[in-house]
Amino acid sequence: MARCVVPVVAAYATVALMFFLLLSLPPRRQHRPHRRLKLRTAAIARTPGDRHRIPFDPIISEMEIIRDDREWERNHFVSIGGAPPAEPQPEWEKFTDAEDYINDEDKFNVTDRIKILFPKIDVSPQDGFITHEELTEWNFKQAENEVLHRTRRDIELRDKDHDGCISFQEYEPPNWVRRTHDYNLTDEKVGWWKEEHFNASDMDGNGCLNLTEFNDFLHPADTNNPKLIEWLCREEIRERDKDDDGRLNYHEYLTSLFRLIRNYDEFSSSTHGAGSSSDTHAKQLFAQLDLDHDGFLSANELKPIINDLHPSERFFAKQQADYVISQVVDLGHSECINSKLI
Repeated sequence: MARCVVPVVAAYATVALMFFLLLSLPPRRQHRPHRRLKLRTAAIARTPGDRHRIPFDPIISEMEIIRDDREWERNHFVSIGGAPPAEPQPEWEKFTDAEDYINDEDKFNVTDRIKILFPKIDVSPQDGFITHEELTEWNFKQAENEVLHRTRRDIELRDKDHDGCISFQEYEPPNWVRRTHDYNLTDEKVGWWKEEHFNASDMDGNGCLNLTEFNDFLHPADTNNPKLIEWLCREEIRERDKDDDGRLNYHEYLTSLFRLIRNYDEFSSSTHGAGSSSDTHAKQLFAQLDLDHDGFLSANELKPIINDLHPSERFFAKQQADYVISQVVDLGHSECINSKLI
């Protein structure tokens, strides 16, 4: 009987010792199990629903740009002799997956990042509050940096004579554009990426597009170039002008252009009653746009709504700021973000 007791006592002693050692170990930092930040892949970033989701943090933006660059290099360089040598990358590149980095609270603390970014956003004035306008401007700058980065990359690819600008002969439209032009029987209705579009983007008229002009060429919705805005209005007419008279009658306007106007509720809220029908809205807007009252819309008369037809990066920056501010208001705070909330 004594021989049976000894192993049992020894077993209990071993378990007790292990339990004591576990209690003596310092506790691991508890990570919030629900937190899982996601990076956009290049493919997702190009889909309509995600294209205009602007990264709030420049670190996140940098990660997504580098991911996008790698895919772009594979598509454009591997087939012609391999990608250019990689440049040294920041600390997070040591991680197998960048998402591991942004989900490691020891390395990437979201609250700390917001504290760092807050004074960079709170600039007009620096009063301890982030207003809707300040947040919109911050979002716009993040989006603008990404867009200009991709434009510089495209210039480097297409600039055959290395003069820092792109001639029309150097430009090659995307494959899907070439296929459209090759097989579309109504090709004369498609003016994008053609020489007229290129010339409208050439603000100084030197036959070559610099960074700003080439960026406008690729993203005409964001331009301040009057020639390109006029071209964009003419293109709207050309694509919808069924009888080829160079203008839109009411039916052509109603069946295509009117349905595409973005943010129309804001436009109409100050001029129409709550019970007005969609057809009434359409007629009243047509009458407002038809400045010469001839019953047709010309390209020049589309200028007041061209930003609704082609929303700019600033539109989406404002939209994202609207959402963030609305979340703050829903929490019972004022319509600005106070540094004390962090």
